[in-house]
Amino acid sequence: MFALEGTLMKRSCILLAILLAFLFLCMEGATAQEPNANNAPPSDPIKAFEPREFVGTNGVPLKYRLIKPLGYQPGKKYPLVLFLHGAGERGDDNTVTLKHAAKDFADPARRAKYPAYIVIPQCPKEKKWSEVDWSKESSALPESASDSMQSIKELLDEMIENAGVDNDRVYITGLSMGGYGTWDAIARYPGFFAAAAPICGGGDPKTVDRFKKLPIWCFHGAKDRVVKPMRSQEMVAALQKVGSDIRYTEYPDAEHDSWSATYSNPELYEWMFSKRRLSE
Repeated sequence: MFALEGTLMKRSCILLAILLAFLFLCMEGATAQEPNANNAPPSDPIKAFEPREFVGTNGVPLKYRLIKPLGYQPGKKYPLVLFLHGAGERGDDNTVTLKHAAKDFADPARRAKYPAYIVIPQCPKEKKWSEVDWSKESSALPESASDSMQSIKELLDEMIENAGVDNDRVYITGLSMGGYGTWDAIARYPGFFAAAAPICGGGDPKTVDRFKKLPIWCFHGAKDRVVKPMRSQEMVAALQKVGSDIRYTEYPDAEHDSWSATYSNPELYEWMFSKRRLSE
């Protein structure tokens, strides 16, 4: 009987040892995988950008998407990039705002090189960032900011105050309707942005004195029939007349889509993130 009990005890010890070894290997495997899971940011824009909503003083909800700086450290200040989408991405489903440029901003290697907040607000259906007539060959800056533009400015002010944003490194860029919005914003809020990159948009040439010292890199497609290249060309010419060193890239074979080549170009990010707000 004692021999039988001894045999059973040995078998139990062996089974227990096998079980413990199995659990140890499982824990080792989980530990080995954990750093990758924690450190590798998602490259899918829908996963990378958090859905948010902001309500400013005008009471109109502003939906937006947000990426936080990779490796965020409390107490540290980070740059912020505001991206304004085009007319096709208006509405209340703000996943569509991630159609253009977002994948470039969400690129893990780029986020590691340039830790920053990326803010992508959504303009409501039938509204505009800047309430101007796109069909005209030129346009004047509207007297008042659109509801969306007003909310955007209040959102950025709040983030500067509460979210560790470096107010000397706030950048703005946008395409098509967002290009118009970019020109509107830098004229309406002179001295606020550190650099601007308007793409296939247009502005008010009479406002260029307000932002002639601002670093600007403008882009347009030479064959664009949606927003004529002359809309960018007139802004570039007006800025050059007042001594701006604006950069202008016109893609000779591009139609309306002059943004894909722009946002995939590493030079844009190197240029943008090197800029700091100028002290007047």
